[in-house]
Amino acid sequence: MATVLTRPTTEAQPQPRLPADHPRLPAAKIGVVLMNLGTPDGTDYWSMRRYLDEFLSDRRVIEVSPWIWQPLLKLVILTTRPFRSGRAYASIWNTERNESPLRTITRAQAERVAERLAGRAELRVDWAMRYGRPAIAEVIERLADEGCTRLVLLPLYPQYSAATTATAYDAAFRALMRLRWQPAVRTAPPYHDHPGYIELVARSIRSHLAGLDWQPQLVITSFHGMPEDYLLKGDPYHCQCQKTARLVRERLGMSAEQLMVCFQSRFGKAEWLKPYLDRTLEELPANGITRVAVISPGFSADCLETLEEIAVEGRESFLHAGGERFTYIPALNDSQGHIDLIEQLVLRELDGWLPR
Repeated sequence: MATVLTRPTTEAQPQPRLPADHPRLPAAKIGVVLMNLGTPDGTDYWSMRRYLDEFLSDRRVIEVSPWIWQPLLKLVILTTRPFRSGRAYASIWNTERNESPLRTITRAQAERVAERLAGRAELRVDWAMRYGRPAIAEVIERLADEGCTRLVLLPLYPQYSAATTATAYDAAFRALMRLRWQPAVRTAPPYHDHPGYIELVARSIRSHLAGLDWQPQLVITSFHGMPEDYLLKGDPYHCQCQKTARLVRERLGMSAEQLMVCFQSRFGKAEWLKPYLDRTLEELPANGITRVAVISPGFSADCLETLEEIAVEGRESFLHAGGERFTYIPALNDSQGHIDLIEQLVLRELDGWLPR
């Protein structure tokens, strides 16, 4: 008798009896993958070079023609930048676990969400990085091998951008193309205006400022920058950042003069989204603003761009320019409220897939 493969199902109903010679099928499961940007494996030159090469070779990140960009990347940027980036990573490195804070925190987020959903035997919660390890393809293939016939992909980027959310999905889709038996897939939308997210950001600002023995004259919401050209091509990122800041400002009862938007981490000579955080911090003291607080609500976990670029470099440039007080408000990380939110986002995407 010919062997007939019967796809396992997650519905709450009896499984059909299979022929004696039928290949073993694992019980059907649903995989959930939390995705973040990425991290090098170490701070040494070659680890940094591998990571930067993968990151900066992504056509979603750098839209310049590869005929122009790749020689510049391989022959110039990757000969010097790994040393500078390695020193920056070394200053924030989790030496106890020998990994970056982003990897530590993202793992903790996935583990805590998995604990929350442990009562659902059909669920598997995992995590992956767009660049570096664990790679998205590796995680998707593992979940498929474990019997996941359905997948929820949740990039931990509140604001959508082709250079973050879309490229994470690109990597997932490329991995799915290699599977003979593809799972059904749901991709989560951005959550830049989710009431729970806005409340968490506002609460973190309020709680942090309450613990200071001084009050800032200005709170800066700093989002990762992107070339201005990407906005003109139709990327919604800038608008979603502005909406997040406006909703947080309204939630806190602040004015535009009390809470402003800046963009950080620009690279190269092109015009990027403005105002630039570094220049703003250098100019504020001359305008009478000497006490500031900075938060980066676009980062779901603290990383190089927050712990080193803002909390160290940003502080130094502000104080050097005449500022008196500076504080960085940490990302939501694996706080209880943030895990609550991620769980809500996961369950929203699982609606209709989980047995009632």
